[in-house]
Amino acid sequence: MSQQPIPKFASEEEEAAWWDAHPEVLTERFQTATQQGQVRRLSQTNLPGASETVTIRIPPEELTRARTLAAKRGLRYQTYLKMLLHEALDAEEKKLAS
Repeated sequence: MSQQPIPKFASEEEEAAWWDAHPEVLTERFQTATQQGQVRRLSQTNLPGASETVTIRIPPEELTRARTLAAKRGLRYQTYLKMLLHEALDAEEKKLAS
């Protein structure tokens, strides 16, 4: 089974139009890759920029404070806590470097 060559494109719009007009090419290439064992399932741990899951104990009153402050910023509290951790680590590194 010979694969149809993919042309060079002058723009993203031209490429999108070509792929819209040739969905069979993508299907064929996917099937070939699957048969050759080249298709693998992505997991959260092998995605670029993936995070690890950790468990920490936080006193309920501090968690309530974090939720309240996050809501005032329009953030989810987990996102807010990650932001605070990131800022604190940056500050600590700067402090230790000087």
